[in-house]
Amino acid sequence: MRRLSVIILFATGIVAGCYAQNNVESKKQFAMKMNAGIITEKIQETKAFYQEKLGFGVTFENEFYLLMHTPGHEAQLSFLLPEHPTQQPLFQPKFMGEGMYLTIEVDDVDELYNKLKSEGVKIEIDIRDEPWGDRHFAIKDPNGIGIDLVKYTAQN
Repeated sequence: MRRLSVIILFATGIVAGCYAQNNVESKKQFAMKMNAGIITEKIQETKAFYQEKLGFGVTFENEFYLLMHTPGHEAQLSFLLPEHPTQQPLFQPKFMGEGMYLTIEVDDVDELYNKLKSEGVKIEIDIRDEPWGDRHFAIKDPNGIGIDLVKYTAQN
């Protein structure tokens, strides 16, 4: 895995749509970085999964929060304990395991597929080529989040 980058499609679409709608009259550009946050009781299992299976590193960690980064530091993903007293109500309910996915682009999807399969990671969608050019497969993390691992191919 030479390069991993997390693409959070739903959030990117929301941010882009809100920015475009709210910025019609203004030409000012805002620098933005983004990381998706998942509220989960399974922080230690999640940390082990992303480190051992996908090569993520830990950017920051305390007793209730974990911030991880892809191997090349291109993107980050965070995890927060539910119902933590330091957090506002918006950030307290735990993720219920549905309605979210991550797309992680990799340089060699076949190599990663073979690695994960040999390690006994359950493959949710077997490796395949799509008519639009993607080659990908899917797994789930300990929180039930679908992870689409993909190699994009330019279409002619």
